[in-house]
Amino acid sequence: MKIAVLGGGNGSFAAAGDFALSGHEVRLWRRDADQVAAQRAAGTRILVKDHNGRHDVEVALVTTDMAEAVDGTELILCPAPAFAQADIARLLAPHLRDGQVVFLPPATFGSMIFAKAAQDAGNRAKASFAETGTLPWLTRKHGPFEVAITIRAKRLPVGVFPLDQAPHALDVIGRAFPGVIEPCGDALSGALMNAGPIIHPPLIVMNAGPIEHFERWDIHKEGTQAAIRRVTDALDDERIAVREALGYGAPHFPLAHHYAKKGEIWMYGRGSHDRLTDSGDWRERIVLTEHRYMREDLRLGLSLLVSVAGLAGVATPLANAFLSIGGAICGEDFARGGRTLETLGLGNLSKAELQTLLRNGF
Repeated sequence: MKIAVLGGGNGSFAAAGDFALSGHEVRLWRRDADQVAAQRAAGTRILVKDHNGRHDVEVALVTTDMAEAVDGTELILCPAPAFAQADIARLLAPHLRDGQVVFLPPATFGSMIFAKAAQDAGNRAKASFAETGTLPWLTRKHGPFEVAITIRAKRLPVGVFPLDQAPHALDVIGRAFPGVIEPCGDALSGALMNAGPIIHPPLIVMNAGPIEHFERWDIHKEGTQAAIRRVTDALDDERIAVREALGYGAPHFPLAHHYAKKGEIWMYGRGSHDRLTDSGDWRERIVLTEHRYMREDLRLGLSLLVSVAGLAGVATPLANAFLSIGGAICGEDFARGGRTLETLGLGNLSKAELQTLLRNGF
């Protein structure tokens, strides 16, 4: 199938390389004209490294032209950080066509940003928008055009906006990720599967001392101690309580399964945490006030959870606490400056009205 991948980071390169490796026609869109020119000069190639070795693959197109990138594609995948979504959505909005599916893995309810951008652009194409609970690859770039894939996702719970277009959207996404996609309802359900705002805020806040002390620190290895795991589980309980209050059923993909040696298989499968830490790719320099764990997962992800919890009538003391502490570290008010139902233009809707919107679209 024809797939457009938007972005130039770890996830975008993993997507473009892996889709090309699977035989799909891939078009990669990037903002950076110099990087696009350099990649074209290198033959529009990506070196993919995984447990099977090294794979030199060629993508069909690398471009800065959004219209050229998405023309004629069935699936448009955008794994860019949530804080980049609004700008990308505005660039994409005029070019969407009937039947196209925009997949955001994960998105922090970014499906609403992309759908609203199309509406604001006057584009009435019957496109659909979907999001899932994690990036489909545990991955890091090892060079300008080289990416290492440690793990491919085994289960991806996917929510679709509008929900009445879910059969078509799930079919398209499923052809790109065969045997992996699991429907989980509407886009808000998909957003509330996002693991980043659960795993990363405790790790980045409770490890703030060693993060600032050491040149490089692996928060998933030395930083994941029993005390932090207990806090992570309690924070995840708040997420699941919000899901249940909104009527979303199991499976809720509790983060505890990511670490477990037995029981339910989590999104990345059994033993994924150990494989992640063994790779060494997550031993990195983290600038607390700039890293995406803070700017995306804590600032945007937890502000969304707290906002939706308010609509659902669920207390989220830990999410509120991390939001306040993260804001204090960065000298900002994350509760006001994050991503909430209000900032998404949905703050005036009741729970029933929001559910109707999620089902039927704008």
